[in-house]
Amino acid sequence: MHTEFTTGDVAYTAEFRLVLQSLKTHLGDEQLKEIINFTLHYIADLDIPIKRGTFIEFRNGMINVSPIGRNCTQEERDDFEKYDKVRNIRPKMVSVLREKFGHLNLTFSIGGQISFDVFPKGWDKTYCLRYLEEFKEIHFFGDKTYKGGNDHEIFESNRTIGHTVSNPDDTMQQCRSIFLSK
Repeated sequence: MHTEFTTGDVAYTAEFRLVLQSLKTHLGDEQLKEIINFTLHYIADLDIPIKRGTFIEFRNGMINVSPIGRNCTQEERDDFEKYDKVRNIRPKMVSVLREKFGHLNLTFSIGGQISFDVFPKGWDKTYCLRYLEEFKEIHFFGDKTYKGGNDHEIFESNRTIGHTVSNPDDTMQQCRSIFLSK
């Protein structure tokens, strides 16, 4: 059986979809609208060097929020990532959202270079592990393995062997070292 997962909220095998969690069903339109409106107002008031559009992307099991906007170029992504490391734009924003929406039992998880994800607690990447019971050894590779990063929970899980990577080339090098040197 080949299984593929996307964030933990959707799982597929070669034959069919195993699970599909719906953020809309879980929270309802009114609470979703409240989160989205608040977030858009927050982004509108952010004083950052550039903004490019698609600040909020609604996905089935989560909301992806990007203060700079997902429409930025790769160069702008790289620049924002450096800017964010110094100015803590995403960590500060996540802190405000946690305070405002703590009653909804949500996780705010920083990932990638320019964004963070918002999803119900328990819908992180460890969600997929319930479908992998037959595997004795599960390796996980991720770049945001620190506390608050979107790879942290599965990286720290006692069900996985976690590996921190910095980019696709590093991932390939580590995979070769682990799996092809045996």
